[in-house]
Amino acid sequence: MLAYIKGILEMKMTGYVVIDVGGLGYKVFMSEVGIENIGNIGQTVKVHTYYRVREDDISIYGFNTLEELKMFELLISVSGVGAKTALTMLATCEPSEFALAVISEDVKALTQIPGIGAKSAQRIILELKDKIAKEQEIEKINAQVNSKEKVENKIQIAMENNNKVAEAVAALQVLGYNKKEIEKAFTKLDKSTLTTEELIKKGLNLLGK
Repeated sequence: MLAYIKGILEMKMTGYVVIDVGGLGYKVFMSEVGIENIGNIGQTVKVHTYYRVREDDISIYGFNTLEELKMFELLISVSGVGAKTALTMLATCEPSEFALAVISEDVKALTQIPGIGAKSAQRIILELKDKIAKEQEIEKINAQVNSKEKVENKIQIAMENNNKVAEAVAALQVLGYNKKEIEKAFTKLDKSTLTTEELIKKGLNLLGK
């Protein structure tokens, strides 16, 4: 499994780039926006990767940030969403916007993405929200088995009572982050002055460090 590739950017083509690592040229499929933002030919670049192995195909998909990689992995886990559709979504929708659309059940926002119809949007929302619900249920069970410190409980209760914070937490969970890590990161933010989307973006910055 390849976690990332770091090397000299040799080529930018339609749908993929070629990165030279010690004399080996890796063909890495990326979104149009990803290719545009990766850097210039001849520069040393680093891309986070998803290594896909099929009976008739072995492909490497590249992403400029871990958030994009997490979003890609989530998208292809949804039935009916393939790698090409996921890359198209990444090219037209930021991870924070996507996560917010899912937790707010904004079908209209998702259908603005090329290749995503109303049924696909509803399926994405249903499957990803169901995944979050299962994770939250597991956390509740663990919390009952292992009683946590009162301070942690107060922080969690305060966040649950704040609707925009709760939505931001859920959105970051959509992108694959652990709820406890999110809550810890949010203690560093002034939650009263930030919008839900701003909380998501600032949360991503803190969690990515």
